Amino acid sequence: MAFSKKFMTVLAAAALVVFMAQGAFAAKSIKLHHINPNENFGNPSGASALVFKNLVESGSNGAITVEIFPNSQLGKDNEVLQQVKSGIIQMGIHSTGGLASVYPMISVLDIPFGFPNHAAAYKVLDGPFGKKLAADISAKTGMQCLGFNDSGGFFQISNSKHAIKSAGDMKGLKIRTMSLPTHQSFVSSLGGQPVAISWSEVYTALQTGVADGQMNPIPIVEFAKLYEVQKYLTITNHLFAPQMWMVNQKFWDSLNDEEKVLIKSSVYAAITTSRGIANAIEASDRGLPFLKKKMEVNSLSSEAKAEMSKIAVPAARAIIEKTFGDEGKALLNEFLAAVAEAGK
Repeated sequence: MAFSKKFMTVLAAAALVVFMAQGAFAAKSIKLHHINPNENFGNPSGASALVFKNLVESGSNGAITVEIFPNSQLGKDNEVLQQVKSGIIQMGIHSTGGLASVYPMISVLDIPFGFPNHAAAYKVLDGPFGKKLAADISAKTGMQCLGFNDSGGFFQISNSKHAIKSAGDMKGLKIRTMSLPTHQSFVSSLGGQPVAISWSEVYTALQTGVADGQMNPIPIVEFAKLYEVQKYLTITNHLFAPQMWMVNQKFWDSLNDEEKVLIKSSVYAAITTSRGIANAIEASDRGLPFLKKKMEVNSLSSEAKAEMSKIAVPAARAIIEKTFGDEGKALLNEFLAAVAEAGK
């Protein structure tokens, strides 16, 4: 009898928890897009999407379900952003190239050699500047920006022609970039030829010689197997391009306070995961140690970085100031001030 009474008490308590959870979390479904494979340990966006799904579904006691669409299954990144905006899907983890289609001023983050290291990048994106940038993105796109993923770390340059050891070695190289004027100006200011190619076509373009090289973080070079069609890899650390968590505004407004807290906290945990995974992959046998066995790898000297910076930074700054006027110039200066403060 005592056991039966205790069992009934536990059962009643469990039922109360379920009832409370159902009261706080109404039945909802989230469709989530990202551009890479769904892998826990394979790439940052895949890992963070899976972490988000687990935390939301368990935290809502299954009331909120998350369906992930990886590998750009729903279309190109900029196209899917329009799906998020119109409410066809609820969320996406988007590249700076994709976001630029609705918020071109994301280019302020593209000042070459702007971030000195990972710690400064994370501090800036999580701090007052990052919060202001997210709010501006939200206000001007009609979608909620909830934070900044690590896309895989700093950008490096690979190519099939020769090692890059100085600014002069970029001359004549056809380098694939995202369709961002600031990314393209980095290449062109150093004498290279930028070639805007969608991510799904990059491997073939490198294989066939449409492009001689490309620039991306090390984990992306590895999981996309670009080492199969590229001989040289230069560690430049010249750009850090985050990914943005974007949410349909109508869906966001439909959430109650508890649901918003759950979504926000799950996104933050997912962002933290993306950063850990990016750094872990880069240092693992799937990162730089692996690529050193497949490619000729060299690092830019501090003198070569200074030489490139002297040429490329004014070019990027000129594009930002010309394109976005006083507003862009002010946001750029705030960004640089935040970087300087984070680097102390």
